[in-house]
Amino acid sequence: MKITHVEVSTVTVPAPSPSFKWRRGLPGSGSAGERAVMRIGTDSGASGVAFAARSGSAVVLRDLVDRVWRDMLVGQDPLQRELLYHRMWEMDRIEEFALPYLGLVDLALWDLAARSVELPLWQLLGGARTKIPVYASTTTYDTTEEFLAVADRALELGYPAIKIHAWGDARRDAALCRALRDHVGADIPLMYDGSAGFDLPDAISVGHALADAGYLWYEEPMREFSLSAYAELARAVRVPLLSAETSDGSFMNSADFIRAGAATFGVRISSELRGGISGSLRTAHVAQAFHVRAEPHGMGEAEQHLCMAIQNASYFEILVTHAGFDRWDGVDTEGNLLAPVGPGVSLPRGLDYPAELQEYVNPAPVVVG
Repeated sequence: MKITHVEVSTVTVPAPSPSFKWRRGLPGSGSAGERAVMRIGTDSGASGVAFAARSGSAVVLRDLVDRVWRDMLVGQDPLQRELLYHRMWEMDRIEEFALPYLGLVDLALWDLAARSVELPLWQLLGGARTKIPVYASTTTYDTTEEFLAVADRALELGYPAIKIHAWGDARRDAALCRALRDHVGADIPLMYDGSAGFDLPDAISVGHALADAGYLWYEEPMREFSLSAYAELARAVRVPLLSAETSDGSFMNSADFIRAGAATFGVRISSELRGGISGSLRTAHVAQAFHVRAEPHGMGEAEQHLCMAIQNASYFEILVTHAGFDRWDGVDTEGNLLAPVGPGVSLPRGLDYPAELQEYVNPAPVVVG
């Protein structure tokens, strides 16, 4: 089997409704725009796809395919993923692929392999579970009262844990974290994501508040360029750190965070931000060797498969943008995400794809009750 073609199709993604915000200094939910799907095909008829979710991805992905990746891939055996993954990293030495694009070829090749044997990806990877608890991951609201209302809705729907993205103000965020703990009681797992908004002194200050309030993890309070700053933070606070989400280097960089004691809860995995499926698996296995967690970032279908394929993930992340949100597709009444169904890795459902991509959209898991 040989790769014969690599194609890019565009798809329009509607603007989120309602719109939402992140912390000060970051743009909000954005508007409608074009995204892209890369499809790798072979002389046997087997094919696989990868969805590029970032704004502007259609232009970037088409350029990468036309200028670099097509020549690298055509004529190669698509089942030699390790060889092709190594070549991708070799090309990164010259091209410096942006994180959201580095793992797309790897994802499409894994999708091709799973579809060729008619299995969901998590089963091809071996499978560790068929369901996993979810957590409600907030956007940033204007008031403490809105955060508390979202927490109430999450608990009403059976979501067992809550993570907040707050304002990026150390004193105000710390007060919100204490208020949320007082509101939900001592038994609900809570997490806090700083969205890289702080320097080390403010990160330490917030970390003390989180420790006092019994938060499960403290995520990305600073930009992840300084490993020494994260190691110092880990020494200074008692709340465990979840690190290495947006730093370059994928599994190699994640290993350094763990070895330095700067990821005391664990590290992030993500097909989009940590080097595809292969990079995420490497990261998860290194983390397991050090007895720390590998927590999937975001709500992508690939991350659902990763959750089901590894032992050391705790939760699946579901973004909630307002207090009237409904239970997510595939989440049961006890707050568990069910394993994906259908072959490969489904393209996101609900979008208007060209006819040739419709076969790559799988149904959602059926929740009974």
